[in-house]
Amino acid sequence: MLRTNTCGELRKKDIGKIVKLAGWVQSYRDHGGVVFIDLRDRYGLTQIVCDPSHNKDAHKVANEVRREYVVHAEGKVRFRGEGLVNPRMDTGEIEIIVDKVEVLSKAETPPFEIDDRIEVNEEMRLKYRFLDLRRKRLQDNIIFRSKVVKHIRDWMFAQGFTEIETPILTVSSPEGARDFLVPSRLHPGKFYALPQAPQQYKQLLMVAGFDKYFQIAPCMRDEDARADRSPGEFYQLDCETSFLSQDEFFALMEPLFVDLTKNYTNKKILHTPFPRIKYKDAMLKYGSDKPDIRFGLEIHELSHVVKDCNFEIFKKAVAEKGVVRALCAKGAANVFTRKDIEELTDIAKSCGAGGLAYISLKDKEIKSPLTKFLGDEMVQKIIKEMSAVDGDIIFFGAGKERTVCKVLSGVRLELGKRLKLIDESVLGWLWVVDFPFFEYKEEEDKIDFAHNPFSMPQGGLKALETMDPLDILAYQYDIVCNGIELSSGAVRNNLPEVMYKAFGMVGYGPEVVDKKFGHMIKAFKYGAPPHCGFAPGIERMVMILRGEPNIREMTAFPKNKDAQELMVGSPSEVDDKQLKELHIKHDFVKK
Repeated sequence: MLRTNTCGELRKKDIGKIVKLAGWVQSYRDHGGVVFIDLRDRYGLTQIVCDPSHNKDAHKVANEVRREYVVHAEGKVRFRGEGLVNPRMDTGEIEIIVDKVEVLSKAETPPFEIDDRIEVNEEMRLKYRFLDLRRKRLQDNIIFRSKVVKHIRDWMFAQGFTEIETPILTVSSPEGARDFLVPSRLHPGKFYALPQAPQQYKQLLMVAGFDKYFQIAPCMRDEDARADRSPGEFYQLDCETSFLSQDEFFALMEPLFVDLTKNYTNKKILHTPFPRIKYKDAMLKYGSDKPDIRFGLEIHELSHVVKDCNFEIFKKAVAEKGVVRALCAKGAANVFTRKDIEELTDIAKSCGAGGLAYISLKDKEIKSPLTKFLGDEMVQKIIKEMSAVDGDIIFFGAGKERTVCKVLSGVRLELGKRLKLIDESVLGWLWVVDFPFFEYKEEEDKIDFAHNPFSMPQGGLKALETMDPLDILAYQYDIVCNGIELSSGAVRNNLPEVMYKAFGMVGYGPEVVDKKFGHMIKAFKYGAPPHCGFAPGIERMVMILRGEPNIREMTAFPKNKDAQELMVGSPSEVDDKQLKELHIKHDFVKK
């Protein structure tokens, strides 16, 4: 037996016990010929003492160890002594006077110290992830994730759900991102796709009669990285139910997030039941379909106020069917400097704006480059419309609605941070509902699905046949927390005639639908129940609950922003023999 106890377990009550420990050498100190070693495992640290007057053999071995050696030690637990207790260690009252030390594995000098207090650049951390994972913060994050996933599984089973695994090698389909393709050796010229989500399989499980399905599903999408999104792969709580309306589904699943919040954070939930905000209202008030509702600072429509003004930028925006909107930063004029305004302007520009117009009210004076264009009367109208008072700054966005939303959303979030408006003690859960079913793709001059092509349009077939496509809403929804979208979901389209019509409106004829989704159509023709579901991302969920700013801190072996795993060197080149077996030729020049 290499250990009887962990390195974080022993306390004053264990004094006198003979114990065996095993772990990594965190630090090594020689004080007057006596060697002190802090031995570490994932449970904590214990100080072991190698005194030549107690055991020469153990002391001799201890003299040879260095940081990150893996060692086994046997000895007796003793009190450190008055004045020698280390209050920063859970085991700080005791130490082990050792009778035996054995080196189980030597270690080269690590490229960085295994210490949370030391900053290490991300490339180095990812290249030596096996060392990075020895750090307590990261280990605690991974253990936290494991506990949350177990909690989710237990909760789902308690609600009567059945866990079912679905295929990893599947078929390519238009689900939003690029597919990762896997060539078939047995079927030359054909490819599997790694699943972006088990979307079609879970709907087929509903057709099969499994009315409550879930799995912790791996998902692969060829998309770029963000702080809240891993490139390449992630996991989600994939979930689907039959015979529930949208509202009934919300009522079923909301308690899971309440339960997780109560069990794994010390934060309060801002509102229960979770608010439901229509997509169009979210875009108007927050400039985003994933609003952070922990603070106000809502955006206001000003197009009707300034449509006849003399400021050409505002006037042109309204005339060209764009918008003019603004938000009022309370008290900002009293604390902001020119530098703050310049930095906010840079944020606006990064979001697509040409600049950031503003009106500042300070010391009963109106300060703005706009006054000479707008005139006093229009400025006063705007101030009244925005309910602005002395000390406030009004920030504007003008142009195409999508751009204005992005700009003012970015400015709003930055103002929330700078003005300390965000309540960090709460989680602002909400549902965003009533998404548009279609959207207009200007670059392609055509309509396309705005969200999930397998969702049910509100109004069904009649809406598709009689309404302007851009006015049709979908039974689609997102669950959002603190400005982060955890999941999209929908009431699904379970009627073949509605599916044919919907795909036809975006340019897919019946033959294309049959080729890509024939298995779905065929299944639905044999009786498909009404069904709905969603799939919250596991990494995003634990990131929010843990309060981590980056999703990579909640993943054991993440990829970098360029979708590379630096530790194992993926993606990598493969042998020509393998390519030949797969009937693949390429024209890439090796660097």
